[in-house]
This record gives sequence, structure tokens and C-alpha cells, in this order.
Amino acid sequence: MEVAKRLNGIGEYYFSHKLREIEELNKAGKNVINLGIGSPDLPPHPGVIQVLQEETAKPAAHAYQSYKGSPVLRKGISEWYKRWYQVDLDPATEILPLIGSKEGIMHICMTYLDKGDKVLVPNPGYPTYNAAVQLAGGKCVPYKLRAKNNYEPDFDKLGKRKLKKVKLMFVNYPQMPTGQLPTKQLFEKLARFGRKQNILIVHDNPYSFILNESPLSLLSIKGAKDCVIELNSLSKSHNMAGWRVGMLCGAKERIDQVLRFKTNMDSGMFLPVQLAAARALTLGKEWQAELNLVYKARREKVFELLDLLKCEYSKEQAGLFVWAAIPATYKDAYVMSDEILYKLNVFITPGGIFGSAGRKYVRVSLCSPEEKMEEVIQRIKKQ
Repeated sequence: MEVAKRLNGIGEYYFSHKLREIEELNKAGKNVINLGIGSPDLPPHPGVIQVLQEETAKPAAHAYQSYKGSPVLRKGISEWYKRWYQVDLDPATEILPLIGSKEGIMHICMTYLDKGDKVLVPNPGYPTYNAAVQLAGGKCVPYKLRAKNNYEPDFDKLGKRKLKKVKLMFVNYPQMPTGQLPTKQLFEKLARFGRKQNILIVHDNPYSFILNESPLSLLSIKGAKDCVIELNSLSKSHNMAGWRVGMLCGAKERIDQVLRFKTNMDSGMFLPVQLAAARALTLGKEWQAELNLVYKARREKVFELLDLLKCEYSKEQAGLFVWAAIPATYKDAYVMSDEILYKLNVFITPGGIFGSAGRKYVRVSLCSPEEKMEEVIQRIKKQ
């Protein structure tokens, strides 16, 4: 049986097969330290786990749930957006809980793209954008992000391109993989660009709380709901990656449109998870401050090991990773990553998986304890 043509050019996700390779190396006794994946190793707040346990014990908790999510969770998201981002969202009509924001990327593409429709996709950027566009029948139009331009789109260049068939533009700030923080001015430019070109701007915003004292939402820009929808998640900000709790926020019209696809794709998430997520969203600044103290200490260790590897990087990065330029002695980051893996039993991510603009970069995760990072440092020093 042949697979569908929509899978042509869609390979297995890089981390999927790389983790299998690492697993085999560990079985052979290699003790690989993985600094590649951005999966938080710290637990959620104890109060969040307590709500999950208590709610799971209730007999009525195990039924099918609303496709639009629990009113409790939607209210929690609305209050969270107001408190942290100064954005007003109607919990009844402008919020759609998701089983992780990754599924939202697919929902959006399936909702808006017909065969041949085009989508502006950042290079470097999250690989799922490209895959979701292609699976929906669309065509990716990469736009390059450069360090010399603070990893912001070149709006002058974009404005000169043929954009007639472009329906969506994916953006992501704090940017992954580069860690570039946004400015209000950048967000104003994005909203103007979307409005002028009649393009729906899809802002993927899961990293705004990690090592960042001023979280921003693109929806905070006046009139942005006309041309912007925003994805967000509890995976990174609340150490709940495996819980699969995300959200889509925007104008009622957009939420209703995406809901038409989503209701035919899945059902509502487990109610105790939704109620625990609502509890997580009530956590205050002290939670984020404690979390960021841990990540700040880890980042210093990553800076140290990158110095040993003779990589160059900016210290003004946010998010769960550090993005660094590799030494000129390497052909590309895949070569460097494999050399480090096979010689030192350490895995760091080659930037090329995020697009051609990342070919000369590596990305190091902050999701490992300081002791592990210190062990990596010692391995490098001994080579």
C-alpha cells in the first residue's frame, strides 16, 4: 500500500530518529548527555499536581468534554492574558484550548489553506511550520532571519515579493531557535504588514516567560485581532510539556473558523488536566522568578561550554535554548554535532534542522541540571 502523496517530502521528525540513535548508544554503554531537546526537566507546581489528583478521583471526571474546552480553563486563560499581557479576551468566544499548541499549527493550516496557497515561514524556524503547511496542501515561502537584522523580517524585501497567494505568515517571538526577543515596534510592524497585505499573522508564543522579564503578546497591539491569531502553551512556562495544554487566541470569527476543523479532528481534553491547567495559570511572579533563577544558572554553564567549543553567541537571548555560531573549521553544524556526539557522548542540536539559515549554528538546551552541564564541560576539557 502506497502512502498518500501529501507525505512526499515529509520525513520523520529529526528528533524522533535522533532519540532512537541516542537510545542505542546508551544501550551500548555510552552514557550520552542530551542537551538537544527543549523538554523541561523540572516538575509543575505542587498545587497543580494536587488539583489533577483530586479531580481525577471524582467519578464524573472521565466523560467526553466540550470541544471548546472547560469554561473554567477559558476563564483562566482570559485572566492570565489580562494579567501578564494586558490583552482583553472574551473567554466565551476568543479562546480555544488545544491539546498542545503544536496541534493548533496543523488546525490553522487545515482551516485556511487550499492546494497551492502560500505561507511565509521563518528561516530559521520551528520545522513543524513547514510540515503542517505541506500536509495541508500549501506551499512554504521561506523568509530569512539574520543576526545583523536582529532576526526580524525584512519588511522592505517582503513588500517587494509577489504575495498575492500568501494567506498566512508564521512568526515566533521570543524566536525559536535564535532566542531573539521582540519589541513593541516589531509587533506593530507585523500587524501593519498583515493588514496591508491581507495576510493572517500566526504568532507562536510559548517562550515569552523564560528568561524574559517583559512578556509580550502580539494581540496587545491595537487592532491586531483583525489580522492576528496567537498560539500559546503551558509546556515551557509551567513545566507541563507532557500534559499537552495549549491555546489559540484571537477574534471570534477566527476561533469559530478553526473550531470547524478541530471538532472533526479530536475531542476535548481530559477535564482534570484542564482544571489543573487553570490552577497553573493563577501562579504569580514568584513562580516565574524561581524558574528563571534555575535557567539563568544553567545558561551560564552553557555559555562556558560554548566558549570551550569556540562558538560565538549573544548573551541577550530568551527561551529554553542558546543559539550559537559554530567555528569556521566545520563544514556545517551537522558535522560538529555528530563529532561531539560520537567523541564526547554529548548531543547538541544542529541548527540546520531549523532551515538553511541555521546551517552554521548549534542550539543547546537549558533543560538539564547544572551537574550534567558541568560533566559536559569536563568531557570537553579532557578531549
